[in-house]
Amino acid sequence: MSGLLILALVTVAVTTVAKRLAPTPVTVPMIFIALGAGLSQTGLFTLSGAEEILHFTAEVALVVLLFLDAAKVNLRELLRERTIPLRMLLLGLPVAILLGTVAAWVLLPGWPIFALALIAAILSPTDAALGQSVITDETVPEMERQTLSVESGLNDGLALPAVMLFASLAAATADGDDRNWPLFITLQLTLGPLAGVALGTLGGKLFLTAERRGLSTGTHEGIGAIALAGSAYLAATLVDGNGFIAAFVAGLSFGHVVRGRCAFIYDFTEGEGKLLSWGAFFLLGLILVPTAIAHLDWPVFALILASLFLVRPLAIWVSLMGSGLNARTRLFLGWFGPRGLATALFALLVAGKTDPAFADQVLMIAINAVWISALLHGLSAAPLARLYGRKAKK
Repeated sequence: MSGLLILALVTVAVTTVAKRLAPTPVTVPMIFIALGAGLSQTGLFTLSGAEEILHFTAEVALVVLLFLDAAKVNLRELLRERTIPLRMLLLGLPVAILLGTVAAWVLLPGWPIFALALIAAILSPTDAALGQSVITDETVPEMERQTLSVESGLNDGLALPAVMLFASLAAATADGDDRNWPLFITLQLTLGPLAGVALGTLGGKLFLTAERRGLSTGTHEGIGAIALAGSAYLAATLVDGNGFIAAFVAGLSFGHVVRGRCAFIYDFTEGEGKLLSWGAFFLLGLILVPTAIAHLDWPVFALILASLFLVRPLAIWVSLMGSGLNARTRLFLGWFGPRGLATALFALLVAGKTDPAFADQVLMIAINAVWISALLHGLSAAPLARLYGRKAKK
């Protein structure tokens, strides 16, 4: 009970100074990760059954965040005008997975290739919340801020099929599993998107009709949108598709249908959606971060640093060649790719669905990457955003 009281009081305190925190090196995810890790050492929280709570919270958070991030993207505008984020998503992301696999192969000798590729895929999505001051600092040009925001919103959903594919292939190469893996993978990657398109499109049309006839309110529509995300997830799982891919595709379809007339989506994201992600960061700190730190050795540390300082920046640099952007902008966009909630949730998602000999190690690598990234990107976001903003005006 004392632990819950401390969590509640810290949450109250954070909400009262959130605006002041924005330009500082301290981010809200950093606070909740540190709070969870700190409370785990006090004995104020009973950890029996906590792992089941974490897995449930992680799955709910992933479904909601995939749907909401995708729903906020204007697909028509993105395809017509946003060439920079499209380059980063369609070229930078695959290059990051390829380079990440090579880095993991060098630093983790003896691992099977699909387990290495799985690590690279898990470390590829980014989370703008861990470098929020870059997105909110108006001295940073709008193009850069919107590019990072759009990329962060979409790359988790685009990385998800690769994560599921490599997890399945890693499991298929392990001993003792005679599942029909080609059929399983095909169903996962086709039926999920089909369920997402169908429910997202129908749901969007239903909400537009309700809004046009004055049948609902913004609050109720926000709740309904989250239920729609859950419906896509459940419908896909019923037909052996992947529910998480379905939730992401449903969000894309929903956002395309409503075309920006969905203020309730943004309202929910700014309120209950943030609370959900804060809770997930807290649980990660409480349950997994202390164990992950105990498993942090030099090869893993080197892999994480390579992912942050070499793999991501180089992938973005390659994707933006010929774009007309100068070297400073390409380096800026390459550095601000924090590994956050999606990385942790993907690792939790596949922990029991891949090669059991490496599942725990994959999870520990992901969790260590998240807290290290939260620290490095959080500390660097505000000063580098201000410096970049000043340079950009010259």
